[in-house]
Amino acid sequence: MRRINHMLLEMASGNFFYRLKRSKKNDNIEALVITLNMLAEEIQETMLHQGYVNTNKIIRQTVQMSFIIDENGIIQMTNQQTCNILSMLQTDIIDKPFSSFLVKKSQLKWEQSLKVIRQKDFYDTSLDLTFKSKSNLVIPKTCYITTFKNENNTERKTLITIIHHSNSQEELENDLKKRIIQSTKNDSLLTNTSKNVSKKPKVRLSFEDIRKIRAGHDIIINNLEKEFPSLRDFALQLGTNEFKLKYGFKELYGTSVYRFLLNERLRKSKMMIQYSDLPIKSIAHMVGFKSIPHFSRAFKKRYEYTPSDLRKRAQKEDN
Repeated sequence: MRRINHMLLEMASGNFFYRLKRSKKNDNIEALVITLNMLAEEIQETMLHQGYVNTNKIIRQTVQMSFIIDENGIIQMTNQQTCNILSMLQTDIIDKPFSSFLVKKSQLKWEQSLKVIRQKDFYDTSLDLTFKSKSNLVIPKTCYITTFKNENNTERKTLITIIHHSNSQEELENDLKKRIIQSTKNDSLLTNTSKNVSKKPKVRLSFEDIRKIRAGHDIIINNLEKEFPSLRDFALQLGTNEFKLKYGFKELYGTSVYRFLLNERLRKSKMMIQYSDLPIKSIAHMVGFKSIPHFSRAFKKRYEYTPSDLRKRAQKEDN
């Protein structure tokens, strides 16, 4: 319960990258653990791809944790954010084995990777590792690993970087506003300076159009299990027309309505397979797939492994 309380406090502070470690029990506490993990995953994913995903500078990539490690796997340097996330002082991290801040499964994975690092002059890869904080919350992260040597080319070191992806809604709104204003100025300039202007009408999305399309985005996410209406009917429901819906959705989210719906169904099913014990068949139906073979084919095409393979991997990591 202390770990649950700590995670809730972190989520209240806007930190959604922590996870609670699963147990083998089947009680209300374990059900709460599953729910919190899924909620944190859902919020983190939503923050990553919300709004205008195909515009420039939407995704902010910041170094969340960074380590410099010597040939023996001992930490020589880390950044301040690492201390904040792990809830430790820098003196508690420096000169300690990197593996001591990982859960057991990740310790084995890291030791295997460290052996490969020692054998090669240059090594550049990524590795999924799960860290543990001082309060025993787990933090699954993708680590980018690069080796380098000192100025004298005598000692090999390893740089481990964990990138956090985020965006700022205020920046997105301002960026959109600037692009609309600039587009209007460019159109006016072209009209005044050229007599051979294309007669093909250009679509201009008003802020009201954008609001309606974003409302449609939220409706899709919250109703994945239901049969999706035709684009014409969906557009009428939103108070717009089919053409603006298709054009606007592609402009704002970088993909078609139906492709977005499919990707969201697969993403949610992936999360449920990882963090719950529900049968895969039930999960498929819960995210809107009527045919299990269709679900399996679409899942494998999207992630390059089957739902069953993911479930087996998740069960191994929990044991």
